[in-house]
Amino acid sequence: MAAPQDNASSDDSARDEVYRGPDRRKNVVDARTPGTGLERRRGPGRRRTDFMKSAEEGEMTQEQFLFIKAIDAYKRVNQRPFPTWTEVLEIIRKLGYRKTTDMELDIPGAEDWTEPADAPAFPKPDANYADDSEAA
Repeated sequence: MAAPQDNASSDDSARDEVYRGPDRRKNVVDARTPGTGLERRRGPGRRRTDFMKSAEEGEMTQEQFLFIKAIDAYKRVNQRPFPTWTEVLEIIRKLGYRKTTDMELDIPGAEDWTEPADAPAFPKPDANYADDSEAA
């Protein structure tokens, strides 16, 4: 009678087989689309800015701290754990930010515009704009 074959030795031989396909580790392919200026992943040859590095390590600038405090105050006052993007923009404009320069980003399909530094936080809508309450 033949001795039963040991399963452990057959597993070892499968592990010892040499992979014969292409070595994919040698091909460094940067599959990112052309940059918009919004990329967070660094990838080869990209380093975090000092601004980003300090923020990620918990050292905030005065501007970052003010923004965080404003968002936190909004959430507390309005009992909202997650403000919408429109609400975040509202907070930013109430902090005094205005779009006074051309954007440094390349966003396909987005129109760039500027406004005076003393523009109101919430400009009046266009004359063509019909409010829902007026339409009723």
